[in-house]
Amino acid sequence: MSTMQQSDVMVVITSAAATEVRKFMEAEGVTAEQGGLRVSVMPGGCSGFKYGLVIEDKSAEDDLVVDHDGIQVFVDPFSAQYLSGTVIDYVTSMQGSGFTFKNPNSTGGCGCGSSFSA
Repeated sequence: MSTMQQSDVMVVITSAAATEVRKFMEAEGVTAEQGGLRVSVMPGGCSGFKYGLVIEDKSAEDDLVVDHDGIQVFVDPFSAQYLSGTVIDYVTSMQGSGFTFKNPNSTGGCGCGSSFSA
């Protein structure tokens, strides 16, 4: 596991997103001292890639680990190449609530909001 320096920040989670992640961690019995949020990119989705978010109780050995607002964010090396500069937010609107991704590496996407091309 390597810890990234602030200058190398690859994924940022907003305070709204951190609040929601804490709720999910608490519901799953995962402590902030050990566990965190895994952010990943996987082949698939409408546009070629899709985002993945999951609470995990520990990081993998080769993960990059970033701390935001007391939340550890785990990113595997494959996903890291697609996530540099990505901001994860949690929004609530009349159409629903959920996590959103603002990824400067995305060259396109679709209406679902969780799929992109690079």
